[in-house]
Amino acid sequence: MISVKGLTEQEVEKSRQLHGTNQLTAQEADTFWDKLKDNLKDPMIVILMVALVIVVVLAVFGFTEWYEGVGIAAAVALATLVATASEFKNEQTFQKLQEEASKIFLNVFRGGFLTVVPIDDIVVGDKVFLQPGDKIPADGKISEGKLKVNQAMLTGEPEAVTKRPETYPKISGVSDDTSLDNPGKLYRGTIVEDGEAILEVESVGDKTHFGKLAADLTVEERPGPLRVKLANLADGIAKFGYIGATFIALSFMFKVIYLDHAGSLGLYFSNFGQVITDIVTALILAVIIIVVAVPEGLPMMIAIVLAQNMRKLLKSNVLVRQLLGIETSGSLNLLFSDKTGTITRGQLEAVGFLGVDEGQESKFKSYGTLDEMPGPLGGLLRLSYLKNTSCVVNPEAPKENERILGGNTTERALLKFVKADSRPFDGKGITTTSEIMFSSARKFSSACLDMADGKGVTIVKGASEKILEKCTSYHDEKGEIKPLPAETKRLLGEEMDRKAEDGFRIIAAATTESACMEEGLPDDLALVGFSLIRDEIRDDAAPAIETLKGAGIHVVMLTGDRHGTAMAIAKEIGLMDGERDIALESSEMAALSDGELKKRLPDLKVVSRCLPQDKSRLVRLAQEMGLVVGMTGDGVNDSPALSSADIGFGLGSGTEVAKEASDIVVLDDNILSISNAVHYGRSIYRSIQKFITFQLTVNVSAILIAFLGPFLGFELPLTMIQLLWVNLIMDTLAALAFSGEPPLEKHMKEQPKDRDEKLITKQMWSSILCNGIFIALLSVFFLKSDFVRELFQRDGQFSQEVFLTAFFAMFVFLNNFNKFNVRVEELNLFDHILENKGFINVVALIFIIQIVITYVGGEMFRTVGLTFTEWIYVLILSILIIPVDLMRKKFFAGQK
Repeated sequence: MISVKGLTEQEVEKSRQLHGTNQLTAQEADTFWDKLKDNLKDPMIVILMVALVIVVVLAVFGFTEWYEGVGIAAAVALATLVATASEFKNEQTFQKLQEEASKIFLNVFRGGFLTVVPIDDIVVGDKVFLQPGDKIPADGKISEGKLKVNQAMLTGEPEAVTKRPETYPKISGVSDDTSLDNPGKLYRGTIVEDGEAILEVESVGDKTHFGKLAADLTVEERPGPLRVKLANLADGIAKFGYIGATFIALSFMFKVIYLDHAGSLGLYFSNFGQVITDIVTALILAVIIIVVAVPEGLPMMIAIVLAQNMRKLLKSNVLVRQLLGIETSGSLNLLFSDKTGTITRGQLEAVGFLGVDEGQESKFKSYGTLDEMPGPLGGLLRLSYLKNTSCVVNPEAPKENERILGGNTTERALLKFVKADSRPFDGKGITTTSEIMFSSARKFSSACLDMADGKGVTIVKGASEKILEKCTSYHDEKGEIKPLPAETKRLLGEEMDRKAEDGFRIIAAATTESACMEEGLPDDLALVGFSLIRDEIRDDAAPAIETLKGAGIHVVMLTGDRHGTAMAIAKEIGLMDGERDIALESSEMAALSDGELKKRLPDLKVVSRCLPQDKSRLVRLAQEMGLVVGMTGDGVNDSPALSSADIGFGLGSGTEVAKEASDIVVLDDNILSISNAVHYGRSIYRSIQKFITFQLTVNVSAILIAFLGPFLGFELPLTMIQLLWVNLIMDTLAALAFSGEPPLEKHMKEQPKDRDEKLITKQMWSSILCNGIFIALLSVFFLKSDFVRELFQRDGQFSQEVFLTAFFAMFVFLNNFNKFNVRVEELNLFDHILENKGFINVVALIFIIQIVITYVGGEMFRTVGLTFTEWIYVLILSILIIPVDLMRKKFFAGQK
């Protein structure tokens, strides 16, 4: 494949002008107006509109003021416009962030070199080098190689189909050059599961088969448990509001008929005008309750909080592909984590080579570099790694990072050890006749070569214990084959165990004259030696695992490494630190029944030589146990486990198919970033709980006041316009205030939320009921107390306008001060407050607007200006909510 030249820059530009780009026309998304129409159909908004119609009709007959209808109209407009604008902006931002962070890059031959090219820049005529896990970027034909391709995206069939150059015999009955069954054709959007090949691009962009179907392809978004809970809560609150409104209206009519008129229907209905007035008052009371109770800000709250935290997460190298992922991460209690790149740096380096030396007591000799090795043995090792690889090597490439492309990190480390990126390899006369690619199931790769002298040889590399088991001879320093004594073989095995326990990944190389089969290795291998690969543990791996463990999350490390290597790393990062901790090899796990494995799962910490089917099995069993499961993965075979896990964490360095199967992509592969995702997930959950607590407190107090008012001699202490302002404070502005709450360290010291845990906790109910009842009682005291009335006299005379203005201001101030109570569960109300400047700004804005309203609101808001002394009285009364709630917190803290 290295002989492929590809297009020149001039040919690329000419092709782009002739055939167009590989960009797909963006699917027509919902416009702002489309979303606005949908939001106007929301049941909550419909009810507000019904209330608007009732008020307008009442205003026409003179029972209410015209501006109350205007107020409800403004509330409807504000709720729908703000929610629509927020949703529209957040969707656009989410899409843009995804597009920027999820760009696909492919290996393309251009100008004689293999280079990395973005998918949108691919043109007709390009030669694209495809490997397992690649997403095919355009339609075209295979010019070299052989692939197994999953075409489920286009056909719905899950089984992979074999693709090969059209020079092979065609399948009988398939003659259509554009048929998806054509074995020589590849199609955009399909996934390479196995093999290697070169795609010669024939169609790009909208002209591809995928491009023509793109408008009809939709991605189903699973609703997360948090949004399901919120939707149910919103429905419950709304039903409570409707029932409460009906009950309060009926209670009012009961009061005026039976209490005020001693139950005499004849006496009551003798004054028809009063009857109409009472019915209108009852309707207005019902409308007020509905307006206050309907939680139209709840959908907007989750949109805002998710969008804000999504941006913060991206800065922490976490790309949220599905909002479900970040919602669910707060409930995560079991994480299956890859080792390479996640716990280790993923920057593999071959740091040495062990060859067999019968003259040594240890039976091996160590070499630190290729140059230290004898020429024949070093040459044999170069042949073994350069001709048995899925990487494309070109030491003459102008960019150093493009001299070794493709393959995996292990292969690239081996190739760098043999100087493949800096020393040309003279492979004249050597022909590769067949290859077996590495897979996690086989644990080896091989290549059959015809050498320049006409002899045939098969070169093999793979897991050290698998290769050593099949070796009957070895290559000495001169490259000559000698018999391998059983004692030497035993000593080599023991040394490999020691190296594994020191944390090395060990790859063995061997040769044979026999052909290798995919099913297994022949029994006559000649050992070349062992390469020692080091992957340093991340500095923040141990602290991140400690944080996850402290958060009640059980971490299990999954690795393809041998057992000794896995154990050494697990101990070093503090994963294996208990007497009951269990580490299993894949073969041991396979021997256990599902029931036996479930019993061991709570103590399981490591699975070595892990296979993709092991991951899927672990996810299934953990979910059967009721656990919320996270799974990391990077390979094409990891996608089933990623898809079935509650949260799939794809790795940024992984294959495109693994990323697409995931809910969250960890761009830097780091386990610390996974910990950050969990942290933000918990913070989001907390922010929404705070908003709900605040909103329901306002609901309880307003409904109690509306219910008690007629029985205590005051019918409408707050007008509809005033309550609409309170509603704005409760919904829209509160959502903005609580959405910016920072992730706190204490959140990662709590146990995960149970899958079925109620959204409103006992602590929240205590806050809602205590503060809601206190606000209602203080309001009743204010309205009925002669002492309070004396505080708001002007020139020795009681002023109803001043009194009701003061009550309105106090009610708003009470709820605004209550935001401080709700924001923290502890006694320090200012804890971390500077980390949420949005909260400070919103609270300050409400205070300022409320003061301005009292002076300019006039008849519409039923307000008059207050004196400085009167403001002091309002402030003293309203701030009482803080010490009352502090006492509640102190009391309930003592109950724990």
